[in-house]
Order: sequence, then C-alpha cells, then structure tokens
Amino acid sequence: MTTPLSPASLAVCSWSLQPDSADALVRDLAATGVKRTQLHLNPLLDAAPAWADTPAKLADAGIAVVSGMITTLGEDYSTLESIRQTGGVVPDEHWPANRATAERAADLAASLGLTHVSFHAGFIPHDPADPGFAKLRDRLADLADLFAARDLRLLLETGQETAAGLTAFLDRLGKPNVAVNFDPANMLLYGMGDPIESMLALMPRIEQAHIKDAIASDTLGQWGAEVPVGEGQVPWPRFVKALQDAGYAGDLVIEREAGTQRIADIRTAAAVIEATL
Repeated sequence: MTTPLSPASLAVCSWSLQPDSADALVRDLAATGVKRTQLHLNPLLDAAPAWADTPAKLADAGIAVVSGMITTLGEDYSTLESIRQTGGVVPDEHWPANRATAERAADLAASLGLTHVSFHAGFIPHDPADPGFAKLRDRLADLADLFAARDLRLLLETGQETAAGLTAFLDRLGKPNVAVNFDPANMLLYGMGDPIESMLALMPRIEQAHIKDAIASDTLGQWGAEVPVGEGQVPWPRFVKALQDAGYAGDLVIEREAGTQRIADIRTAAAVIEATL
C-alpha cells in the first residue's frame, strides 16, 4: 500500500540554501520549516572541516536525509551551449575524475542508508546513431552498475532532453536501477516540452520530484527564467493531481537555484504545494 502525498512528503535541496557548513545547513533548514533534505554529497566527499559530522548534526536536529545528489566536474551553466559541452559525464577529460567521485558518492550514500542519488547526466543525443549516444550509454551503464552493487538507485534529472528522448535512452540503457528525478521547471528552462505532458510520459519511471518553477524563453536556444514557485508556468494543482492519480508516493523536494531570499522562497513553495494536498 502506497503512502499518499502530504505535507510530510516535502523536503528541501540542501544546495538551494547555499550552506558553507553543516551547522549553516541545519540552521537554514530549521528556518524553512521543512526538516527533510536531499543532501548534496560532494561537500562531504571533500572532507572539509566545516562538513565534519554532517550526518550526526542533521540527525541531532531531527532532520531526515531523503536522498543524495552529486555534481560533476567542470560544469559551466553560463549558456545552454556551454552546459551542453560541459555538463554531466559528457566531457572526456573529466570522465575519470567524475567516475571516481560517483563511486565515492555511492559508498557514502550506502553508508548513510540512502536508496536514491540523483545527478545531471549531461545532454543525451536524441539520435542513437550519434557517437555521443553510445558514449553516454556506456558511461551511465558503468555508473549504474557501481550504484547497483550498493543497492542504490541512480536518478537522472530531467530537462536536458525531451521526455520522449529520455524514455528512448533509458530503454536502450536497460539498467533497472536507473530512474528519473522529474523537475518540471527544467523542462521550461531548457525548452524541452510542456512540464505536465512530459511528466505524464515519464511517470512510470519517476521516483523523485523537484518542486521548482520557471518561465520559458521566447527565444529558441536561450535559457528560461527560474522564478519562485507559484509565479511561473508550472500549474501546481495539475502537477500534484497527476502525481496523486498515478499513485506516486515519493518525495516532493523543493529546489531554488536563483534569487537572494531563498529561505523565504522555499517557505512560499511549501505553502503553495501544501495548498494542493
């Protein structure tokens, strides 16, 4: 029996708060009123003193870690073209380091008792005949096996390809522990399709959802604009109802990657979603 969505399904992306230490993360999560988080694992892997004892500090504050997230080396989000060239595991020069980071992150996630870790794989060519398609398939198959060996599921974040393109890629990848972290705003930011139609197409594979809002660009090839939840083009009542109708019982993780009042924006996002539940 699945657990229905409720305010208890909400969590916050730790990186949205831009914390420079475990103590800052605990403090700012408390200020949002949401005591569940998707944890950016890279700072813990770096073993900086500011992040020492992070799991214990979160536990002592009553904060649950619902999943992990990793970032890859060399990503440049200046433009759509720059992230196309540098994102995820696409760049050959960073592949050995990114693979090593992923393996260490998988060990860490397993030690924390997590079940899911998400990341941006990079732009996946829509044409299977493109040499980049086979490269991404092989690299993601390798990472999938690393995570499967630790009983972990690897979630690919949406937005850098259409729902149809991602579905076709996952079919060819053929790794049962690879699923989807659905971000409706990314579909708008990257110009990759209607967020609700895309979510419905990917629904059988969605195991985590991000709560983020955006306005699509009117100019092809340019970024859209991220805005606070409720001010963009994601129809939140339809979004939540579609998840409920599908029996989705995963987390609703609030993400805010722009703006200067992120705690306030996260509180607003929580209120918007709670009003739909």
